[in-house]
Amino acid sequence: MNAKPQQVLEVKTPRPTFAFEQSLEATQDAVREALAYFIDQLSTLVLPQDDLETVELVLAETLNNIVEHAFADQTEPGFIRIRCVCQRGVLYLRITDFGKAMPGLMAPAGSTPAMPIGSDELPEGGFGWGLIRTLTDDVSYVRSGPMNALTLQIALNKG
Repeated sequence: MNAKPQQVLEVKTPRPTFAFEQSLEATQDAVREALAYFIDQLSTLVLPQDDLETVELVLAETLNNIVEHAFADQTEPGFIRIRCVCQRGVLYLRITDFGKAMPGLMAPAGSTPAMPIGSDELPEGGFGWGLIRTLTDDVSYVRSGPMNALTLQIALNKG
């Protein structure tokens, strides 16, 4: 019996135009340093200033939420890992940590806190997830054993 040669389907995965990883302690000081390093790394992409500011704001809100909530009440700081890949005009951020899980095992919806009419003072918190959801194109969260994994997508060059 003659066997016909099988056709091999070659799938080409596009190579990322940019990728790097970064680890940091889950502290406010480390977040500030990491943001500066991250934006410096992104500068090699020659992005419009609006895109850089969007990415910085999303990452700052995300990292600060992790420090303030996932690692609240811990005596020793935990660690956060960021993986960044830019491909076909989309920035993918995967942020992992081993802190507390998000309530309900879901990323918050991001509603804006109620503000009393005529109030001269803004609430202390509650804006972070609203900003994150508004400035990203996709947000996904999964708890895998003891690990939180948050994935954010930001389309670049929209402006």
